[in-house]
Amino acid sequence: MAKAENKTKPTKKDVEKFLNNIKDEKRREDCFKIIKLMKQITKAEPKMWGSSIVGFGNYHYKYASGREGDWFVAGFSPRKQSLTIYAMTYLENYPDILKRLGKYKTGKGCLYINKLEDVDMKVLKELIITSIKKLKKNK
Repeated sequence: MAKAENKTKPTKKDVEKFLNNIKDEKRREDCFKIIKLMKQITKAEPKMWGSSIVGFGNYHYKYASGREGDWFVAGFSPRKQSLTIYAMTYLENYPDILKRLGKYKTGKGCLYINKLEDVDMKVLKELIITSIKKLKKNK
């Protein structure tokens, strides 16, 4: 059986150039704030993953099914609809943190924020740190 491979991989694309091409000035400013926050938390430089995700750090995962791959420990994407934060662990694990976050929507491992002023940045930082700790603990 062929091993499934991630389609999204790190690229050599320039993160700053990618973000500077965002037409919406507020979204662009929010992205640079997220870069600063994630660099501080992960102690890693941002890298483009695929054409539209900015990722920080790196980890190798292996599921019970045998599927494995490489991914970033924290990341985000400035999607048209919202700023997507990739938390890497299931967000339903953190109801107490999410209660304090502010205005957002979630997917399994994604947080969708319209603009950063809709959320409490200290709580967002706590959420990202907690997610990374859980990710590393489960390794």
